[in-house]
Amino acid sequence: MSVNEIAQFGTSIWLDDLSRAKITGTDAHSLPSRIAHSGVVGVTTNPSIFAAAIAGASEYAEDIALMKASSVDECVKRLTTDDVRHACDLFKDIYSSTKGIDGRVSIEVDPRLAHDTLGTIAAAKDLWAIVDRPNVMIKVPATVEGLPAITELIAAGISVNVTLIFSVKRYGAVIDAFIAGIEKTTNPSHVHSVASFFVSRIDSSVDALLKAKATPEASALLGKAAIANAHLAYQLFEEKFASARWVAQAERGAHKQRPLWASTGVKDPTYDDTRYVVELIAAETVNTMPQNTLDAVINHGVVRGDTISMNYADAVEVFKSLSALGISLNTITHDLEIDGVQKFAQAWQELLIALEAAQKI
Repeated sequence: MSVNEIAQFGTSIWLDDLSRAKITGTDAHSLPSRIAHSGVVGVTTNPSIFAAAIAGASEYAEDIALMKASSVDECVKRLTTDDVRHACDLFKDIYSSTKGIDGRVSIEVDPRLAHDTLGTIAAAKDLWAIVDRPNVMIKVPATVEGLPAITELIAAGISVNVTLIFSVKRYGAVIDAFIAGIEKTTNPSHVHSVASFFVSRIDSSVDALLKAKATPEASALLGKAAIANAHLAYQLFEEKFASARWVAQAERGAHKQRPLWASTGVKDPTYDDTRYVVELIAAETVNTMPQNTLDAVINHGVVRGDTISMNYADAVEVFKSLSALGISLNTITHDLEIDGVQKFAQAWQELLIALEAAQKI
């Protein structure tokens, strides 16, 4: 299957992976090859990705040796921003040809700042200045404390990838924070944003509860919650960006904050490994996926066109059925946000420990 089919329906394909080996490599899994042959038009990173990429990798040994006198935090910042800057340069032509819509590379603020508004703002501005590329996006978590940071950064003209969104309600608050920032921006045409809505983790949590109930009604809902959640998020996207408030900003040249489907690798091996891609195709969306998922989509993904816009009623019924079984999506998404922040902070801490040990060699 050609991934161009997905792009034709308005979904941009980004790769959820980055390392120096991918940037400089020449094989089929390298970033230059993915850009040339796999339809990849952007990249996302997160603390877990950087931890896996940097810890113990020989490609970073020389740089680490040169920074023995630096703090481990400064060392991490240097390594990660260098990789992101180089990746941004690889996407320069796509960024230009799409007028800034794609060709984007995302880097996340220190996850330990997830509940620190002022710290997040300062760290995001610092990353924006260090990377110094117009196609970088700074990732900010959609915590309660992250919302005012989103507004402040957008107002300052910084392009933001809002991450760790699980609930439709919180997504609405994210859109409002984005629009508030756009309203304060002198020239909104230079600002771009995506809202990263996490998918597969919803099914992992809901399915565990459904299997525990072991009833026919519960079994019938297995694997349906995550896609339904994303479909209702897209419905909200359409509503919010059709409002008079947004139209006023669009007339000033503002760009919509596109929904981005994240965590799209399938965790349950009994499910089709392309489901979180082919079931989430619609105009003005992004799907960022690990390379295994991308390869699966290329190999055997079946594109049926827009698979979101006509399914809102079905999504509502899934939510009603889950509620009737006593399963609260509000509780699940609240817990997933807490867990997501903790996991990223833990990965970051593990990276710091690994680099501190490497500096001593």
